[in-house]
Amino acid sequence: MLFAQLVVAGIQTGLLYALTAAGFAIIFGATRIFHVAQGAAFALAGYAFLMSNAAGLAWPLAALLAVVVAVAFGVGMERWVYRPIQRHEASFFTVFVASFGVTIIAQSLIEVSFGRGFVTLSTPLTQARPLLPGLYVAPVFWIALAVTAALFLGLAVFLRFTRAGIGLRALSESPELLRSYGLSSSRLSVLAFAIGSALCVPGAILTAAVTGLQPSIGAHVMLISLAATIVGGIGSVSGAACGGLLLGIAENLSITLLNTQWSEAASFIVLFAFILLRPRGLFGLASTR
Repeated sequence: MLFAQLVVAGIQTGLLYALTAAGFAIIFGATRIFHVAQGAAFALAGYAFLMSNAAGLAWPLAALLAVVVAVAFGVGMERWVYRPIQRHEASFFTVFVASFGVTIIAQSLIEVSFGRGFVTLSTPLTQARPLLPGLYVAPVFWIALAVTAALFLGLAVFLRFTRAGIGLRALSESPELLRSYGLSSSRLSVLAFAIGSALCVPGAILTAAVTGLQPSIGAHVMLISLAATIVGGIGSVSGAACGGLLLGIAENLSITLLNTQWSEAASFIVLFAFILLRPRGLFGLASTR
């Protein structure tokens, strides 16, 4: 049952990766901005939830506060960091450096406020219970599964059938065409950052409950989001979700073959394999050049 246990753990990890990677993919797919600070939004949301919950705020209200913090951070980055840079036609590298710099600032602020150690959320939802002989599953697994399924279903409906969702999908291709249909590219860009930032909140909350948070977790989240986006296919939300799930399972199954210290490296071994063998990813479009 060890294999089944690791698969269950991998699915749980992969679900959290999938949500964060999908948020990254929405932002990049719509705006072509390499939003490295997505990891900072994850960390800030997680710590906001822990702080408000420790202050006695109920779980739903604490989760709502975490969403507000993440969305405010993402929209603030779009309005006051990326937009002024793009207004001066700065390069992709300039945007990347600015985003990375904000990530370092956010990490430093968290370290000053909470220290450098792990902080965790104590909850009975993380206590594993027997599902089958030798197989134990915690209630948080079912919560992660239900939340992820609900969010991706809602996201799919929004992107496919609503005017704003269709506009988001077309934003990176032809902003001029959007204006001819009465849609504002700047408002859609803000919407992309709001949705993408909000998607990282469930992962941040569940990570706080399962493994705990530390200030540098944002860098790990950013790398995993990037890896999942490449594995799934650049610009594909469903691909990012599948990529995140695949990386989570690979990370946990690697324990059967390698030392536990190599578990995180397994995700990037999978990434390198895709870069070499299928560079467009699972659902990416083949290059025409």
